[in-house]
Amino acid sequence: MNHGYISILKNRPISGTAQLVGAKNAVLVIIASLILTKGKSVLHNVPQNADVLQMMRLLEELGADVSFDIEKKQLTVDTSDLNRYAIQPEMMNKMRASILVMGPLLARFGKANIAAPGGCVLGARPINYHLVGFKKLGVTVEEQGLFLLARVDQKTTRTRIVFEYPSVGATENIMMFAALGHGELVIVNAAIEPEVLDLIDVLKKMGAKIDVLPGATIHIQGVQSLHPVVHSIIPDRLEAGALLLATAITGGTITLTNARPDHMDIFLEKLREMGHDVITSAPSSLVTLLPGITLKATDHPRAVDIKTGPYPAFPTDLQAPMMAALCLADGTSNVEETVFENRMMHVKELQKMGAQIVADNTKATIRGVDELYGCEVIASDIRASCALVLAGMTALGPTKITGIHHWRRGYDNLDEKLNVLGATIQVCDI
Repeated sequence: MNHGYISILKNRPISGTAQLVGAKNAVLVIIASLILTKGKSVLHNVPQNADVLQMMRLLEELGADVSFDIEKKQLTVDTSDLNRYAIQPEMMNKMRASILVMGPLLARFGKANIAAPGGCVLGARPINYHLVGFKKLGVTVEEQGLFLLARVDQKTTRTRIVFEYPSVGATENIMMFAALGHGELVIVNAAIEPEVLDLIDVLKKMGAKIDVLPGATIHIQGVQSLHPVVHSIIPDRLEAGALLLATAITGGTITLTNARPDHMDIFLEKLREMGHDVITSAPSSLVTLLPGITLKATDHPRAVDIKTGPYPAFPTDLQAPMMAALCLADGTSNVEETVFENRMMHVKELQKMGAQIVADNTKATIRGVDELYGCEVIASDIRASCALVLAGMTALGPTKITGIHHWRRGYDNLDEKLNVLGATIQVCDI
């Protein structure tokens, strides 16, 4: 449902304990990867948001039997009778992650007919990295109207793909294709986000032969069959970021019991630079941390500079929420976006609320102010919706946000979680 709005009132400091849901950006591709198997798989810690529900519907369209226990956050998918390799444009247009079924469909059926994917309007976001990679692996792709008609023409024995840019989606798509029934593949300059590594964990449980090597290199040795899995999705570092920033912006204290600090190093360092007290669990070894993050906000946050980039750099998906917090920091902050060229669309909405920001498509300079002011604003994408909710939580007067379908696409009842912690947020349908 696209109609409706989010209503927010200025609230007292966020305080309490919260548990994170599973990572949206991991579960979407992991659901797609189940196409590679024949049988019943069970996924735990699955978030309930619009994109995840859409991916479930997409697998049902292909012939899978899907059941979702919302209370247990448990998804059961039986792919035994999967019998279709074509996806209608109306299904593809609703989310960009739908492109991720291309690799698994090609691996299982040798064919995939898909339309160009939809989702957030963040710029060009080309799928050429996907297509170039598939072509190197012997796939022919033809454009026919709205459709991309792909088929496996020849099976390669050894292929080396070097990405100009470490695309998360292309890494995942090509890796899934190569894992089943192909020869040897080496991907150089691969994406190594925690969500990609969670997918690799799933594929290895299925029986895939995959190694992550130094220098962001992934080695895959194709196997003849993959089997169903039971897997628990990693905690969502982007929900963690939203909750930590909500606490920081309102001057509160929070503990995220299952957060993975090792997935959020740069982001946590920037919070510390701002003056917030960020406590992570003691190291259990030289390289890993036990789950858990506690943040105690400072009353006088300082300005910091951030530059987004592929993991482990500052995540593009936390740029907009971080900017909301920087609007109230002492001094001048500089934000540079290097991942998506149109990811500054939230700037004009924050300006309506009194933020002092000068920006173009990829760079913004923010001079901290004492107050933001509630008004009517529009969410242009998932992370912009989060930024505006955070701004509304500290603004004088009520804030009304439209474009709430983006909020629902990205978050599993995050408004309810924030309300338990002390926020005053109401999601209203019309």
